[in-house]
Amino acid sequence: MRPVKPTPPLAPDAIAETAATIVAVQEPDGAIPWYPGGHTDPWDHLECAMALRIAGRPDTIEAVEAAWDWIRHTQRDDGSWATSYVAGQIKDDFADSNQCAYVATAAWHSWLATGDRSFLRRMWPVVRAALDFVMGLQAPGGQIWWARSADGTAYPEALLTGCSSTLHSLRCGLGLAAALGEAVPRWEAAASALHHALRDHPERFVDKRRWSMDWYYPVIGGALRGPRGRDRLHGRWDDFVVDGLGARCVADQPWVTGAETCELAIALHLVGESGAAAGLLEDIQFLRHNDGSYWTGWQFAEKLYWPPEQSTWTAAAVLLAVDSLTGGVTEAVFRGDGLPAGRPEKLRSGSAFEDPQRSRA
Repeated sequence: MRPVKPTPPLAPDAIAETAATIVAVQEPDGAIPWYPGGHTDPWDHLECAMALRIAGRPDTIEAVEAAWDWIRHTQRDDGSWATSYVAGQIKDDFADSNQCAYVATAAWHSWLATGDRSFLRRMWPVVRAALDFVMGLQAPGGQIWWARSADGTAYPEALLTGCSSTLHSLRCGLGLAAALGEAVPRWEAAASALHHALRDHPERFVDKRRWSMDWYYPVIGGALRGPRGRDRLHGRWDDFVVDGLGARCVADQPWVTGAETCELAIALHLVGESGAAAGLLEDIQFLRHNDGSYWTGWQFAEKLYWPPEQSTWTAAAVLLAVDSLTGGVTEAVFRGDGLPAGRPEKLRSGSAFEDPQRSRA
């Protein structure tokens, strides 16, 4: 692990430049695909909207509003979204539970950033319908099945990464509900059961240990923090981190990826390893293209960028990681400021759910 870096890896003008590359890819209906002409999925679309929100430029705010309009207009009657869209048409019509749940995290991020109650009221029906859909995929053991097909059939497998992210989204949904003076006890119970499964029952999840996301996402999602979270990240550091390059996507391939490296940096920061986090953000700046976008990854055995694309979600991950490490609203979102712990006995009302503008003052 490294000592704390004294300065963030990106200056304000570089942040603005990167945000502009995301805006440039946005389609007329508000969708933000992976790259020009590529597909849009709800999770990465929302991640880009979060990154544009913190960039704070007038053109990025317009893009954020268009992105949220796309989310509202494409939500289906059951509260879900299709897994991917191309040029305004559904490509993959099954619904991914984590992708649907993430609208709550993105809405909480926007609420903390702006304190805009009109946005909160406008998006609350969207969040409520989405999380109710996700609740319909929870198994008796607390884990949440990863998807439902277009004919309504659930895929009975649970993914550790997706469920970790969904735990945090449930907590964000509870925060939004409390900000509006509503109680959603079914979400409280669901978060409690999911938290228990993530912490104490790894056998309930598909074994994907070769993927770095399954290593660090229980920390980002809040299932593991403090010493236990720190021990988890230390335990497989050598499996995934390549000195000077960043984090591998999978343990058995010579391939580092920008988004996974940035998410790992956020996880490290959340357990007090901010020096290592800043070092990783500095390392992956070699993926920065001269226009401010970021290559998705680097195959270091073949010494080539792979895949040959600058993905919007990689640029978004960079901006969110920088914001986290420099004390921005993204840090508060993933640290869980003002959110319930995910266990009913820990839930409380009142000061835990104060207006974000007051609590940040």
